[in-house]
Amino acid sequence: MHNWWRDAVMYQVYVRSFLDSTGDGIGDLAGVRAGLPYLKKLGVDGIWLSPFYPSPQHDHGYDVADYCDVDPVFGDLGEFDRLVTGARRLGIKVLLDIVPNHCSSEHPWFSEALGAGRGSAARARFHFAEGRGPGGEEPPNNWHAMFGGPAWSRVTEPDGSPGQWYLHMFTPEQPDLNWRNPEVGAHFDHVLRFWLDRGVDGFRIDVAAGLFKHPELPDSPDPEADARTRDSVNPLAWNQPEVHDVWRHWRSVCEEYTARDGGERLLVGEVSVPTTREHALYVRPDELHQAFFFDLLSAPWDADHFRKVVSEAMQDIAGTGSTVTWVLNNHDQVRTVTRYGDHGTEGSGLGTARARAAALLMLALPGAAYLYQGEELGLAEVLDLPDEVLTDPIFRRTGSRARIRDGCRVPLPWSGHASPFGFSADAVDVKPWLPQPDWFAEHATDRALADTSSFWHLYRDGLQLRHSLPQLGEGTLRWLESAPGVLSFVRGDGLVCAVNFGTAPVPAPVPGAPLLASGPCPAGLLPGSTAAWWISDDTSHNTDTDDSMGLSR
Repeated sequence: MHNWWRDAVMYQVYVRSFLDSTGDGIGDLAGVRAGLPYLKKLGVDGIWLSPFYPSPQHDHGYDVADYCDVDPVFGDLGEFDRLVTGARRLGIKVLLDIVPNHCSSEHPWFSEALGAGRGSAARARFHFAEGRGPGGEEPPNNWHAMFGGPAWSRVTEPDGSPGQWYLHMFTPEQPDLNWRNPEVGAHFDHVLRFWLDRGVDGFRIDVAAGLFKHPELPDSPDPEADARTRDSVNPLAWNQPEVHDVWRHWRSVCEEYTARDGGERLLVGEVSVPTTREHALYVRPDELHQAFFFDLLSAPWDADHFRKVVSEAMQDIAGTGSTVTWVLNNHDQVRTVTRYGDHGTEGSGLGTARARAAALLMLALPGAAYLYQGEELGLAEVLDLPDEVLTDPIFRRTGSRARIRDGCRVPLPWSGHASPFGFSADAVDVKPWLPQPDWFAEHATDRALADTSSFWHLYRDGLQLRHSLPQLGEGTLRWLESAPGVLSFVRGDGLVCAVNFGTAPVPAPVPGAPLLASGPCPAGLLPGSTAAWWISDDTSHNTDTDDSMGLSR
């Protein structure tokens, strides 16, 4: 049996920025449902929905107050059910974003913990600890929060006195759950089954390398004690060995549902760990089906670096029996056009060319791929949002615009020449929750569909070929000898992908016109900042044998 997820291309829907059906300036589930025919036409296999659960929205839904309902700003459970039904009719899978590492400070459990006091069963669901120093005025340890500042906040006890501290690895509004308490695991069993019973096809798991902390909560050895924000560098807070037991159990729950009706349910994890070998541990046959491979997000535009990243992924991750899950962008990253360009507001021509080439490269690699909404429109990062409209908690906690994520979350442009660009239904004077720049008009969906040279058509053509050519998707990869600055490889028995990372044209690896190219590509040449696919009957003569054995799996 072919596992649908192994070579699927999934589309990440950031719900509040996709399509607004009510005219309040915020996207919603009915908007997602209305956009399903667009996604079907694009050719994706499924969607991953950002959190839409009841939430005070301190981190736009990643602070969950109720895991088994829909926030009224996004709709209700009836609308969710209609969305799943509509997606199923079109053959589109639906994944939900589940957030098991932390909940909202307005979750009933945390409210109960605040009122229950020291040593209570309610507090045992979280990480409460006494402070250090005179009167317990200092945090229990030196851990830093991902979004800036210390990872601890002090509470006021029910009697009004200064009290214990609680752990939050992101913001104070997102207290970390204590997965060493069996109540927590039992609750998420209920959550999984609640949504699986409503017909979802699986889950994207937020902070999948988190959950467990060192039981003694000692100081971190991290020397950057004054860093504004942290990543997955604290070995005491991330990647603890016990987390693998959780994923084995969740895998068994998914397989239980698969056994009932034959529909395979997917677990894909947000796994941020230092090495590909550690990453591979999360996708062993009895754990997560897949985990996002993030290394391309930080890879410089360099052929040798890209080759190294791809080789290590194929060697370590595909070697487990899973497939690599490639990503070029998501809701936490600077958009690809800007990342590869000169960081101008609208993205440079060079950034556009490189982003188009990277798209074809990703779609040609063995395994699965995830596409973030708006990438198919060639959107650049919105870099000039005024401070007063920024909503990212990183900005609120650090006072710095570095690493803020609002610029990639601006609502999509659908039509017209002025904001809201068709984002809000039947409305021309609605202000989207983040302001759209005037240059979004050049990237609106209606224009993209009408222009056969657009990003949208490049993605659509690549997806159509990926579905129709047996060489693409899951399968083998062999490197080809290439000129400096060029990356070339063969998929299956004759599809060649080549990417010219330089600026000057080079001889193409295959004579004749390409099957698909990211830009103008005359026969016999591969221009700079361009990727292309060819079908070839003979690629064996220039195979790079030094690095191909571990890649043919």
